[in-house]
Amino acid sequence: MSQEELLEKFVRGFLGILSLLAISLLLLILGAVFWQGAPAIDWEFLTQASSDFGASGGILYQTAGTLILMTGAVAVALPVALGTALFQTEYLKSDRLKKISRNLFYSLNGMPTILFGLVGYMVFGVYLEAGVSWLTGTLILAVMILPTLQVSFQQAVEALPEKYRDAGMALGLSPVAMTCSIIIPQSLFGIITGVLLGLARAAGETAAIMFTATTFSGVLLPRTWTDPVPTLQTHILVLAQEALNPKAVAQAWGAGLVLLSLTFILIAGALFCRSRMRMESER
Repeated sequence: MSQEELLEKFVRGFLGILSLLAISLLLLILGAVFWQGAPAIDWEFLTQASSDFGASGGILYQTAGTLILMTGAVAVALPVALGTALFQTEYLKSDRLKKISRNLFYSLNGMPTILFGLVGYMVFGVYLEAGVSWLTGTLILAVMILPTLQVSFQQAVEALPEKYRDAGMALGLSPVAMTCSIIIPQSLFGIITGVLLGLARAAGETAAIMFTATTFSGVLLPRTWTDPVPTLQTHILVLAQEALNPKAVAQAWGAGLVLLSLTFILIAGALFCRSRMRMESER
């Protein structure tokens, strides 16, 4: 066996070990959450309000609050991300400006989440006087998931073959008409995938909304724009600190399993849409 073949086998085996290690860690985490959280899951746990400062009862309002923040963030970020992606691909002609804007979105995606919470609270909570509220949390999460949505939209639009744009121009369609009748329908898979991935990321954020939008107890559902909301993330964080209370720890594991399941459902939905809705360029 030659030296090149030995080196190739070594590299292949080393990469296989790293892949197996990563998969094992993921399965270990998932298995631990399921093993610890499954005993707490029942119909009452999912449909009842929490009591005894979270040590008993259910997570109905925490789940509802999480869904409110997630859907509100996507509703705010979706038109901004779609408009930005269309502007960069259809109207911005300078390659240099395109590269700069793309790098800015990538940098925004890598910013620590705690900074989003700090700056967002200063802007939305203090300057706009929204305070600690679900509106503040929604706006902060919208800014956080904006790069995820924008990159997904932009990739889908850029992958559209030029023949469709040429056909639209030959028919005399205006840029707006061509965008509405050709570009957006043909890029629908990217929009759906980006929305689901954005929802999944919003579901997993804690630091940015921990002190800007949520409360642990005493609040059910918001009635005004400036009311806070209970969330699964805050519920888990606070209960996990009660290590000496077995009931609180069990409730934390159960809430963690629900949050993990919600995130995986959204990710699986994104993958399903991506596999079923192919672009015209892939057909």
